[in-house]
Amino acid sequence: MGHRLSRIYTRTGDQGSSDLGDGTRVPKDHPRLHAYGDVDELNSQVGLIAAQDIPEELGELLTDIQHDLFDLGAELVVPGHEALREAQVEALEERIDAFNAELGPLQEFILPGGGPAGAQAHAARAVCRRAERTVYALSREETVSAVTLRYLNRLSDLLFVLARLLNRRGGAPETLWDRARQERD
Repeated sequence: MGHRLSRIYTRTGDQGSSDLGDGTRVPKDHPRLHAYGDVDELNSQVGLIAAQDIPEELGELLTDIQHDLFDLGAELVVPGHEALREAQVEALEERIDAFNAELGPLQEFILPGGGPAGAQAHAARAVCRRAERTVYALSREETVSAVTLRYLNRLSDLLFVLARLLNRRGGAPETLWDRARQERD
């Protein structure tokens, strides 16, 4: 593979616009740029989970997800491009089911936190939910693949389950939401 980026800065965005992958110039606050910016942030958050001391199998899963998110970002930066497939959504569902089988049933809402890896997975889940909302908002104005929306929805579910799993495997207790706390104050 040759050099794809010979220069990091181009100065072409200095006036408040940016190129989409098809060469179209749009303002930097365009919904499509918000959408792929949120997906890029999500990808970085997933990388932060992978940078933790986690089991190799989970690190490999997170690397696969990062590749999927890069493909998803490509879909968003190039209008009409489709890279994700339904099989990728199904793979997330299979992982959710497998991880959930290792966890006890959820009796109450839990507060985001736990150990470092679990807490980072909770943060990534919140960013994923934002990315999902941003991509959905874009889909109301422009065509977005239905698979893309399903992928983000399942990924947020997976990140929630992964947070619980990482906390359990790491010996970090979950903090349950105390619905009666206000009544005691």
